[in-house]
Amino acid sequence: MAFTGNFMCTSFKQEILQGVHNFTTSTGNTFKLALYDNNASFTAATTAYTATNEVGDSGSYAAGGGALTNVTPTTSSTTAFTDFDDLTFTSATITARGALIYNDTAAGDPSVVVLDFGADKTSTAGDFQIVFPTADSSTAIIRIA
Repeated sequence: MAFTGNFMCTSFKQEILQGVHNFTTSTGNTFKLALYDNNASFTAATTAYTATNEVGDSGSYAAGGGALTNVTPTTSSTTAFTDFDDLTFTSATITARGALIYNDTAAGDPSVVVLDFGADKTSTAGDFQIVFPTADSSTAIIRIA
């Protein structure tokens, strides 16, 4: 198994303080989600998008992955959070073990979050859908507490 859990990338935490990432809906950066097979090796130390072990083009999935629609950051109590709309790759034959969310606008395509699906997930000439958790302070995909 190459993926070992879900991680907010350590470099992302530093880059937030440097102003590299802007999640604001109307004026923010473009974030993408790329899918990877079970040979990919990602950890919290992952710093940037790579095409190595990315799944092949199929249906609406193409190298580099799909653009995510941002949900503007907000807060609840002492936690700031943001999220993305669900993403569907149509007419796709894909087997993926995990994904990488990265900033496609910033120089070097810096990583944000590594997602481990827990097992291979497959679609055959159909929809491969990424369903994000509820956007709140305890379950949003990106939370800073």
